[in-house]
Amino acid sequence: MASPWIADPASICLRLILSLVLGGIIGFERELNQHAAGFRTNILVCIGSTLIMLLSIYGFNTFVDEPNVRLDPARLAAQVISGIGFLGAGTIIRTGTSVKGLTTAATLWVMAAIGLAVGAGFYFPAILTCGLVFVSLQVLNKVELRYLVANKAHSVHIISAGGTETLGTISEQLLGERIEIKKLNVEDGTVDAAAAREEIESLPPLHITMTVVLPKQTPICKFVERLKAIPSVKAVKVD
Repeated sequence: MASPWIADPASICLRLILSLVLGGIIGFERELNQHAAGFRTNILVCIGSTLIMLLSIYGFNTFVDEPNVRLDPARLAAQVISGIGFLGAGTIIRTGTSVKGLTTAATLWVMAAIGLAVGAGFYFPAILTCGLVFVSLQVLNKVELRYLVANKAHSVHIISAGGTETLGTISEQLLGERIEIKKLNVEDGTVDAAAAREEIESLPPLHITMTVVLPKQTPICKFVERLKAIPSVKAVKVD
């Protein structure tokens, strides 16, 4: 009976090549959508996880017959699952109320799991998981863009040259377009020193930060254009 702790070169090659293919499938989808972790990153994560799994199972077969040695194939695999979190955390970016990179981080974590499964010879679950991940990224992304984006909150930063009456104008316009205001923060800007010396009678700029939820049929670009159309609004930024 062949030893379960020894793998032939053909089996090792098969597992590494399969992990390259599965990682490439998901990486290609990520690359098409211009995400930070693209084609090469997903391939490297999947192949690296496969290699570590192979090392964990077969790399220490020399010590199998030692009386005081007990092999644990899951030990290195557990370190991969926890260690991949550092790579995933580097892809997460928080800007205002929006958080970007969570899907990319989750994809890397799943790719590590797929690589470990391939390295352990768990072929069918690895291939099935790869297919499910690909379908989830492709199909569910379209569903999200069509049905869920409108329910997301956007952080809006407005610089106005007018006084507090501008805030009333902006609020009336947003409410008239059925745009829900979740949070509102207003700060007075400082008067420019040069303008003060010249005794220019102008109000200090207002810095308005608000969190809004747009109606389903309101594109962000149209929303920004209507805000900029207000005479006293000088700059608009939406996150």
